[in-house]
Amino acid sequence: MTLTRRDWLKMSALGAAAVALPVERTVSGLSVLTSRIAESALPAPFTTGFTVPPTIRPVRSDATTDYYRVSMERTSAEIVPGLRTEMWGYNGVVPGPTFVVPQGRKVVVRHVNNLPPAHPVLRYAPWTSVHLHGSASLPQYDGYASDITNPGQYKDYRYPNYQPARTLWYHDHGLHHTAENVFMGLAGMYTMTDPLERSLPIPHGEYDVPLVVSDTMLNSDGSLLFTTNDESGFYGDVILVNGRPWPAMKVARRKYRFRILNASVSRSYNWSLSTGDRMAVIATDAGLMTEPQYVTNFRHGVAERYEVVIDFAKYKTGQRVVLRGGNPKNNIGFTHTNKAMAFDVTDDGFSAADNDVPTSLNPLQPTMALPESAAVATRRLDFGRSNGRWTINGTTWDDVVRSRFTKVLAAPKIDDVEIWELRNLSGGWNHPAHIHFIDFRILSRNGRPALPHERGAKDVVYLGENESVRLLIKFDQGRGKYMIHCHNLVHEDHDMMAQFEIRDPDVAASDPMGTPASWLPETEF
Repeated sequence: MTLTRRDWLKMSALGAAAVALPVERTVSGLSVLTSRIAESALPAPFTTGFTVPPTIRPVRSDATTDYYRVSMERTSAEIVPGLRTEMWGYNGVVPGPTFVVPQGRKVVVRHVNNLPPAHPVLRYAPWTSVHLHGSASLPQYDGYASDITNPGQYKDYRYPNYQPARTLWYHDHGLHHTAENVFMGLAGMYTMTDPLERSLPIPHGEYDVPLVVSDTMLNSDGSLLFTTNDESGFYGDVILVNGRPWPAMKVARRKYRFRILNASVSRSYNWSLSTGDRMAVIATDAGLMTEPQYVTNFRHGVAERYEVVIDFAKYKTGQRVVLRGGNPKNNIGFTHTNKAMAFDVTDDGFSAADNDVPTSLNPLQPTMALPESAAVATRRLDFGRSNGRWTINGTTWDDVVRSRFTKVLAAPKIDDVEIWELRNLSGGWNHPAHIHFIDFRILSRNGRPALPHERGAKDVVYLGENESVRLLIKFDQGRGKYMIHCHNLVHEDHDMMAQFEIRDPDVAASDPMGTPASWLPETEF
């Protein structure tokens, strides 16, 4: 591990505890693309087969809890035929294995950092912090960026799973290296079910399909090529779906439900079908919408999740339907980054069960039922760039570290309802803004109603160029400090992170770094 002079100065300022708590980047990433693999060497779109990540099984269970073990480790993939690409995977697979968990069933996941002591090219030490994105976890299990696990360490994360059914995902959140670690492959899906979701006649089983979308870039020898584009973001020239470049999926002539996760480092998408037909958006980050929204296209920022039903019954056998990705403003586009995958319609037999989109999905969704009149405060958060730094209200995570992790941008009381106005006053970039722990309702976007596809409970909001959004949030059940940050992971790594604290005068808050990682060898759990 190589430390900069700034690293040592900060460590000296914070004392010995800072040695286990990195507070600065050791590398800035590569920016030279002369070794990028030729486009002609990449697989042509829709020539690779579609796959889904494996489903993980618990190592043991008791009356209330399932226990899992996950190893973060080196692996390799064949993205380009004939070339091997070194990646990092949860249990050695990219994307990581999918968790499927019923509401109310607790989960403990032991994450073991079996990564090498240094990145093979960038040479930073790959400390990690696992964030289960969308979970109402206690602060010490939330993937707080400075709560790191070094190579040779492990940590047990506890998840309550009491929220309504939803599509979550788990990914690395290690301080100042989240972009590189996620780029290397440290991301996976985590789905939670509940009785309402299972009772609806929407597609289930083999017709409920995860789509983990990301982008990558390769050197001519097949190795990964990472560039921060002067800290504006990483934009690859290869689109991966479930780890495969531009795959083609065979589909029967019926409805399918796709859980689309944007697991890219920086790239956003504007989804549409090559036929121009409508799709039914039935769920957002925090689960089922009150009613479906039918759209011909929709914008999808980093870390957002949308569940979309596409009806292939209208198409002829042998027809190909392409899921197009578009190229929203301030993405860097390449020849084939405007498409993600193809659906090839077959005459295969299929089950007629769960082949509908009802007009009502979750009419009592608690976040969407929350009245604006319940708000007791309004706060403004400005996402921007100042003096070469990505900031929120002019502050960075460096400021949080210097305050010994006491500096907060908001301190609502438990069960308070507030309106947060998030603003991006720039035309030069967008920010997918993520607020940990809570779900929110989008009250307005630029003074107008939320876009149709985002009229559901969410935890990430696309903050586009010169856009302002108003969010309604209830701070229920949480106690302690949680993060707010841009989910363009390059912006996040270059300090566009802050925190808020949910206060309860009657109960002491948990310390987000109060349950540190342990050194190997492992104990039983």
